Amino acid sequence: MTSFDQPEQAGSAPRPQSLMLSFFGIHALGRDVALAAGSLIDVFGQAGITEDAVRSTLTRMVKRGLLERHRRGRKTYFGPTPRAVGVLQDGHDRIWHTGAVNRDWDGTWTLVGFSLPEAWRSERHDLRSRLVWNGFGPLQNGLWVAPGTVDVPEVVAGLGLDSYLRVFQGSTAAAPTDARTILHTAFDVESIAKGYEAFLVRWSGAAQEPADADPLVRQLLLHTDWLGQVRQDPHLPAEHLPEGWPAARAEERFHELAQRYDAPARQEAASALDQIKVTAAGE
Repeated sequence: MTSFDQPEQAGSAPRPQSLMLSFFGIHALGRDVALAAGSLIDVFGQAGITEDAVRSTLTRMVKRGLLERHRRGRKTYFGPTPRAVGVLQDGHDRIWHTGAVNRDWDGTWTLVGFSLPEAWRSERHDLRSRLVWNGFGPLQNGLWVAPGTVDVPEVVAGLGLDSYLRVFQGSTAAAPTDARTILHTAFDVESIAKGYEAFLVRWSGAAQEPADADPLVRQLLLHTDWLGQVRQDPHLPAEHLPEGWPAARAEERFHELAQRYDAPARQEAASALDQIKVTAAGE
């Protein structure tokens, strides 16, 4: 699975592109539809995103191969490309199937070692972005690790770096190294925990749910915030995390609010979104 950028910091003001991807993930994934630019402008305006910012984001996402334009008369509609669908599906699976708490780790680690020429800064950035996106962390210089079995050829597909990589999988860490040491060396465990705690603070209490807020906007902000958080978490094995790990409580709160917002958001979407059917790979 390819990535487009390093995941943005969860809890920070989401970038328009992150909001746009979340919106298409909620309202277009698996439905073969494209959404009218005017509808997007209206909804995102209620989220504080200007019309100029929406239009520039749509244009940029088309140029990056994430959205396709579909014209109907004087109207322009946008739908996700096959490339974007893969990332949207990955986010959907991470939220609704994989979950935030890894209780099923089988003890396997995947390790990737690499050494690239010093001048290859762009290639190094692309490789590291792919690794981070897929749950790896730097164990030491040139050696990255992820819990579980990761399909590394799929992760690095298209980069042309296979000959510079050394990939290993195993289930034993020999003394003096243990699983907890690996986690705390390769990943910022404390920061991940703080992210979940901050999510709970942001989405707890009536003050976080103004009665007059548009249901589409509430749903969009919730989903974008939660996806940003789980993207920061490489799905670390629960058995080796500190006691009271907050991921389960945060996930429970997300599901509670997602269910509460779903029906009114669907009702609002039915009346507010101008959409057309398109083929899965575009017209």
